[in-house]
Amino acid sequence: MKILVTGAAGFIGYHVTKKLLENGHDVVGVDNLSNYYDNNLKLARLNALGIPIAEAKKELTACSSELGEHRLHFVRLDIGKKEHVELLFADHEFDVVCNLAAQAGVRYSLENPDVYMESNVVGFLNILESCRHHRISHLVYASSSSVYGLSKNIPFQVEDNVDLPISLYAVSKRSNELMAHAYSHLFHFATTGLRFFTVYGPWGRPDMAPYLFTSAIAQGKSIKVFNYGKMERDFTYVKDIAEGVVRVIEKTVKERLNNKNYYKIYNIGNNEAVSLMDFIGQIEKNLNTKAKMEMLPMQPGDIERTWANVEGLIKDYGYRPKTALKDGIQEYVTWFKSYYDIS
Repeated sequence: MKILVTGAAGFIGYHVTKKLLENGHDVVGVDNLSNYYDNNLKLARLNALGIPIAEAKKELTACSSELGEHRLHFVRLDIGKKEHVELLFADHEFDVVCNLAAQAGVRYSLENPDVYMESNVVGFLNILESCRHHRISHLVYASSSSVYGLSKNIPFQVEDNVDLPISLYAVSKRSNELMAHAYSHLFHFATTGLRFFTVYGPWGRPDMAPYLFTSAIAQGKSIKVFNYGKMERDFTYVKDIAEGVVRVIEKTVKERLNNKNYYKIYNIGNNEAVSLMDFIGQIEKNLNTKAKMEMLPMQPGDIERTWANVEGLIKDYGYRPKTALKDGIQEYVTWFKSYYDIS
C-alpha cells in the first residue's frame, strides 16, 4: 500500500514509518520540523530512515530513500497550511492516511494555546478535507489518554464519558475525535482514532519524563517527582505502539464500509498501570545510579492515574503489547547512552 504518515519525524511517527517500510509498504512522510524541541533529534530520526539531513531541512522539497524494494518519500510540510496539504494529496494516491502530526505536551499547552489550535485542530481539519475530496477510504489518527480527564473509572474504557478534559491539549484531541465522527457520518469514509497512553522508548522526546529522569540521574542532578510520587501510568513501549498502529493501518476496512461502521475509537496502551516510582527505579537500575528526588505537588492539567483497557484492539486486531517494563527501560537507556554519548 501507499501510506501517508504525518508527523513522520516525530517519536511515534518515526517508529510507525519504520515498521511500515519493514512490512513492505511505500510511505510518504511529512513533518514541519517545528522547534518545540531540538530539531537535531527529528533530523536524526529521518537520517536513520535514510533521509539526508540537508535535504530534509528544505521546505516543500521532496526527498526519498530506498529501503530494499520499498521507498520513503519525505516532504517538509506544515499540515496547518491548507494549500500545502491539498497539493500533497493531489500529487499522490494514498491508500491509507495516518495522521500523527500534532503539537504535543500537556504542560506546554498552558502557555502556548494558539499553537495547539493551529496544528491539532486546523491541521486535522485540513487532513479531513483532503481525505474527503480525494476519496481516502481510511484515516487513522492519534488521539490521547488525556481526553479522560479526571475520570475515576479504572481502567479507562472508550465508552467512558470524555466531555470534561482538563487541559487544552486534551481539548484539541477530543475535538479531533468529534471532527472525525462528523466527517465519517457525512462523507462515508472510515476513521479510526487511537488514544495513546504513556509511550516511552528509543528516540523519545526530550520533554518527556523518561528523558528528563534519565538525563538528570545520569548527571547527578535532582528530578522533579510530582504528586509526591503517587502517580501511576500505563507506560507502553513504543515498538508495541507501532505494531498496534500498523495493524490498524493494514487491515482492510471494506467490511466496515459495507456495514456503515465508519467511526471507531480504541485505547492503545500496555493494559496495566505502573507506579511512577517503579518506573524511576528501573532507570536507576540501568544507570546504576540513585536518583535525587524533588517531591512536588500535582501539576495543573495532570492526572494521578492512567490505565488503558485495550480489549477492543485485542478483539479486532489481535493486538497484545509484549514488552515488559524492565526490558523496555533497558533498551531505552541503552539507546540514550549511545545517542547522547554517555559512558
